[in-house]
Amino acid sequence: MTTPDKFAGRAPINDSLMTRESWKIFQVMAEFVEGFERLAQIKPSVSVFGSARTPVDHPWYALAEETSRQLSDAGFSVVSGGGPGIMEAANKGAYQGKAPSIGLNIQLPMEQGGNPYQDISLNFRHFFSRKVMFVKYASAYVVLPGGFGTLDELAEILTLVQTGKTRRIPIILVHGPFWRGLIDWFQDTLVAEGTINPEDMDLFHVVEDPKDVVTAIFDHYEHRGFEPSAREREILLDL
Repeated sequence: MTTPDKFAGRAPINDSLMTRESWKIFQVMAEFVEGFERLAQIKPSVSVFGSARTPVDHPWYALAEETSRQLSDAGFSVVSGGGPGIMEAANKGAYQGKAPSIGLNIQLPMEQGGNPYQDISLNFRHFFSRKVMFVKYASAYVVLPGGFGTLDELAEILTLVQTGKTRRIPIILVHGPFWRGLIDWFQDTLVAEGTINPEDMDLFHVVEDPKDVVTAIFDHYEHRGFEPSAREREILLDL
């Protein structure tokens, strides 16, 4: 009995397209190398997320700006996506503070360029390499109200911590009324249906005030310091 050729009749591979795809790896490598070299000295740092669509006069903008200023004055470099809205507010607050303000900018067809409040500015073509930079040097994740991109980053860090692919760090959701429906769905659907464990709800917590963000981070590291342990360094190498 002969085995049918499952690829018979398919269009041949376009050599020029394959060459372009293969060379893409060098662009990806360059993003990682530049990110590692420029961000290695920013520790301790906090990655801050939130909507690009939040206007300057919105209370969430002010909340993000004050949160980041307090983080910066407490000695944390603040890392944001470098764009407008809450990302801009995060960079602005850190820019006014004592520690560096970092923007990990991404090239998007429908979004304006980076905000002007960045001591260190990196530009990425690829979301996946940018995501690694958000996680690799972060001592905490602070997540303010946002859309799909913010939820993507939240799900990413929850997954990495839950599966042990990165070290346990504080994951702080700011402004409870915004997050309440999602948290209820986690509990009433994901936990109830067994798709996550009840203890996974302890991976994050919710605060309202900027000072509570800073307090939560210091409380987490009170007995261990901010530097990763030897075991955690090994985990981060395989991130």
